[in-house]
Amino acid sequence: MFPLGTVLVPGMVLPLHVFEPRYRAMVDDSRKQHDGTFGVVLIERGSEVGGGDVRTDVGTLVRIVRAEELPDGRWILGVLGVHRIRVERWLPDDPYPRAEIHQWAEQLQEPADVARGAAGGATDDRSEVTTLLRRAAALRREMGEPAPPLDLELADDPVVAGYQAVVVAPLGPADRQTLLAAPTVPARWRLLRELLVDQIDLLQARLAAG
Repeated sequence: MFPLGTVLVPGMVLPLHVFEPRYRAMVDDSRKQHDGTFGVVLIERGSEVGGGDVRTDVGTLVRIVRAEELPDGRWILGVLGVHRIRVERWLPDDPYPRAEIHQWAEQLQEPADVARGAAGGATDDRSEVTTLLRRAAALRREMGEPAPPLDLELADDPVVAGYQAVVVAPLGPADRQTLLAAPTVPARWRLLRELLVDQIDLLQARLAAG
């Protein structure tokens, strides 16, 4: 397991600079024994370096898609989020963090909808979320900040599209973690809409204040 100060969601690519000896050992073990995969979770409190951190119990399994070992033993990695995971139990570090985990499948419908055989609402908020993402991007560009394209389009798959929205939305780690841990896909879309409305209000206030 690799605790980080950022949230990595399925489908997201993240560059990593691995320099601590214990995580160098983790990379070696991952490549030799686990098909280049390991788990990533957010550090709620504490530091990425040296241990003593408090970690979340929901994260993402990642696969190494690029690996370069430097002469001094450090690694430059590119990792891709594969699917989300839930930590069942943290194990003693040996020497790096370890845990018993399982894949947390995405639930496309709310339990109540499943019970009554109703159609799922995974995409009910999709159009509005896309509009809000574009609005937020326009405001950020107006302030000279990095932003996704104004003609942003999301994937057809509601799970993939939801995570695409998480990546490009102007949100902090705590909000991204909440979205990763959403119990259902419709719940993730609803929360995205609510968070984006709040962020647009903040962006508009910042723009008005100069």
